[in-house]
Amino acid sequence: MTGSFISRASSPTQEHAYQRGPRIVAIETLIPHDIMAGLMLLRIHTDAGTVGGEQVIGHGETYYIPHAVAATLHDWMSRRLLGADATAIESHWRFLYERGTAFGVRGCELRAISAIDVALWDILGQLTKQPIWRLLGGPVRDAIPVYNSCGGPTYGRRPKDAPDSQGWPGHGDLGKAGPLEDNFNSVFHAAELAEELLEEGYTAMKLWSLDQIYRATGGHRVSWPDLKEALQPMHQIRERVGLKMELMLDGHGFFSLPAALRIAEAMREIKPLWLEDVIRPDSVAAIADFRDRAGVPIAVSEMLVSREEYRQVLQQNAADYTMIDPTWVGGISETRRAAELSQVFNIPSLMHDCTGPLTLFAGLQVSASCANITYQETVRAHIRTLYPLLIDEPPTVKKGHIAIPERPGLGVRLLPELFTPDHSGYRITRL
Repeated sequence: MTGSFISRASSPTQEHAYQRGPRIVAIETLIPHDIMAGLMLLRIHTDAGTVGGEQVIGHGETYYIPHAVAATLHDWMSRRLLGADATAIESHWRFLYERGTAFGVRGCELRAISAIDVALWDILGQLTKQPIWRLLGGPVRDAIPVYNSCGGPTYGRRPKDAPDSQGWPGHGDLGKAGPLEDNFNSVFHAAELAEELLEEGYTAMKLWSLDQIYRATGGHRVSWPDLKEALQPMHQIRERVGLKMELMLDGHGFFSLPAALRIAEAMREIKPLWLEDVIRPDSVAAIADFRDRAGVPIAVSEMLVSREEYRQVLQQNAADYTMIDPTWVGGISETRRAAELSQVFNIPSLMHDCTGPLTLFAGLQVSASCANITYQETVRAHIRTLYPLLIDEPPTVKKGHIAIPERPGLGVRLLPELFTPDHSGYRITRL
């Protein structure tokens, strides 16, 4: 890796016709490749000083292609942000999105906008001494229902033998036997895992039972014997705990339509709460066809990265649930808009997180203020083993719920000691 970058931007090249809040004075990023190589952490510094004894710094993140996102932030978007009003959240969102449409916007650009948007909402909450959900209209619930995605402590983590490996999207390792190794145990000890989760208060769990089929044979043909073996863990859970546990299947977008239809047929007797990304969301018409023929509820999809894509899915009746990732789709602002759009169609929304702690907290803030949110995804192994390495106050799951955050802003802070200039993934651009 290249060394850390410390740079100073010239005067902002874009006009700012107003200045009603504190100025943005520095943009600071860190790629914690020694912890989670696919993650990019962001801090936006202001000249607001301290509020309630804390320096006003906005915290954000995104996941995948972190080097490209960081470069987009420092080399391009900083020209808009530095010296600008830190509370002009919508203005910055529209400007960066509209300028980005000249060359695509829905790749690293939208991931960068997502991280910025989360950080700016965090700043606004700190300045007003309010949690973000209160600024979004106030609470619609006291606690947010969560489910457990069966990833283990090493899912998404840096491999010991490859310190800068980011892995490949949707390709997690199987893990190994041991505590919190939910990926491994969901395959080899599924019934026992379901009982353990029920004892902890979880009443819903998501499995990735088909990944091994894809790796062995590809996504265009699924044999009945392979499918029977892959779904055996779900049958074991049903035999042990009956319908006490809601079951979901994530296909990670690996399968074409004929294979997906066979998977759906086999899943009907399991009575899943939903199937998610069994078919890749390249064609909305194909997703709508799949949903029409599947015979089970379909969730679509954190792979969608704009409100426009959700609009197409909703108008073509392609989903029973919309799954939204706040740090991919455009931050808290666009997450709320996509969830409310889904509500117009009477389609509930789900918050995605299998990546980083601020993604989880952004989802909690939206879920606390938007009645259309049905579940927040969590990975208990991440909450207990990974997130404490990144944030100052990991959330607590009680009786299958997380209480709505009460701290001002996002409700959590990235550990300041992570942001050191001697870290090779560090970069800062100052006004």
